[in-house]
Amino acid sequence: MNNLERYREQIDRLDAVSLLRWSAETFTPGSIVLASSLGAEDQVLTHMIASEHLPIGVFTLDTGRLFQESYDLIHATRERLGIGIDLFFPQAEAVESMVRERGPNLFYDSVADRKRCCHVRKVEPLFRALAGKEIWITGQRREQSPTRAALSPLEWDETQGIYKLNPLCEWSHDQVWEYVRGNDVPYNLLHDRGFPSIGCAPCTRAVREGEDERSGRWWWESPDHKECGLHIAGDTTSSSPAPMAGMFGKLGPDSQD
Repeated sequence: MNNLERYREQIDRLDAVSLLRWSAETFTPGSIVLASSLGAEDQVLTHMIASEHLPIGVFTLDTGRLFQESYDLIHATRERLGIGIDLFFPQAEAVESMVRERGPNLFYDSVADRKRCCHVRKVEPLFRALAGKEIWITGQRREQSPTRAALSPLEWDETQGIYKLNPLCEWSHDQVWEYVRGNDVPYNLLHDRGFPSIGCAPCTRAVREGEDERSGRWWWESPDHKECGLHIAGDTTSSSPAPMAGMFGKLGPDSQD
């Protein structure tokens, strides 16, 4: 039995808090981190981590194009939950080069340009944020979009060479908000203005009635393209080579006990 199969047996039927506890008990201290998008789901997980006093770090990616409300939430989370959120930024030279070549709003021109911007501002910083880590935690849920319908609680991310834990993958939208309101969890005020999914300001709009939760992200594209590359193996259109899977020397999912 490989490690992924063994771990999946261990976590079968565990709830979200128990999954977080399991990760803290199973992996090396300092090697577990929540990659927060600052959305309601990640705020739920941040609250759980703080409430349980778990040795799990939290970081977010400051792309340089976030809403002011997102920065306000970072401050509120530090103040109210007593937990710091580390910020990772894109490389200044890469941003300058991209904008010089394609302009500040290149993401509207083509899917390739949009993915290049996401790679520079999100994917490359994510690799740095996950360097030396063994497992990263996300707030992804199956019902968020067609691209996430087959999500599992525990996956192996081939591109990052790291395990990925999705404690809320089976949660509904209503469950998320019941937790937020029931526990007075700080959240992005844009959620009250029709933004269920919040990313960079130029690429996010409020959703219309009947649309899926991520329809406001890159709304000018086909739903099949609506991921930024953080959660799709090998998805990058950067002009520079993508980092190799497993480049940080992690234990792979097929390693035997």
